[in-house]
Amino acid sequence: MKAYVFPGQGAQFVGMGKDLYENSDLAHEYFEKANKILGFRITDLMFEGTPEDLKQTKVTQPAIFLHSVILALVMGEKFQPDMVAGHSLGEFSALVAAKALSFEDGLVLVSKRAMAMQKACELEESTMAAVLGLSDEIVEEVCDSITTEIVVPANYNCPGQLVISGSMAGIDMACEELKAKGAKRALKLPVGGAFHSPLMKPAGEELQTAINETMISVPICPVYQNVNAYSQMSPDSIKQNLIAQLTAPVRWTQTVKNMITDGATEFYELGPGDVLKGLVKKVSPDAIVG
Repeated sequence: MKAYVFPGQGAQFVGMGKDLYENSDLAHEYFEKANKILGFRITDLMFEGTPEDLKQTKVTQPAIFLHSVILALVMGEKFQPDMVAGHSLGEFSALVAAKALSFEDGLVLVSKRAMAMQKACELEESTMAAVLGLSDEIVEEVCDSITTEIVVPANYNCPGQLVISGSMAGIDMACEELKAKGAKRALKLPVGGAFHSPLMKPAGEELQTAINETMISVPICPVYQNVNAYSQMSPDSIKQNLIAQLTAPVRWTQTVKNMITDGATEFYELGPGDVLKGLVKKVSPDAIVG
């Protein structure tokens, strides 16, 4: 069975999508439609901007979404997924690819999500850190032990790789403790805030209304969502999980395992870069990635 996976923030690079724009009339049409919906020429920033341009949350998230979704659209009838999943932001790409969300509604939601997250980041200085070489249980225990600051597991990327999220002081405290516990690395990431943590609650509240007002249909295949790592077909469940996603961890390791248990043998990544292919292989070395 074929599984298609869609990347999240961090996969962007200057020039992403330019070949699609120049070589596919359909892609050109959708990129130009996106420029009109967003009210600025995101294609200029994607194709010829600077890395700093692309790091702006209001640009990064729509850019990755567009690259991923348009790749699926250009595939046409060749895009026949048995299941889909997306990492954080990529969940919106997966829902559009699975026809649960329209292109237009998906882009508007992603743009609103980016703006809401940016505002939440500005309320309190916060960050994230990558932790390598420790079991999930040890990382969880260290986070739980810090009670004076906010610090939580945020991205369960693959065995031995977990990203934590929280206040600056909380992350500093956790990194020191994790290194003492034997982490190969506990390093702060160059991100604008504490994504997938309680510090994103204001963004979640802002996005809730927009999600509830958006039409979500039954997808053409199961969509595995970050919050619980299980497949969903119910529009109501999909909405609730999307709302919860901003403050809940991304359970990617568990998602890949569940997709394999449910029959996935081949994984294809649609979007900039190939980070998810690598994570899938670390979760299941026998998986076929393409």
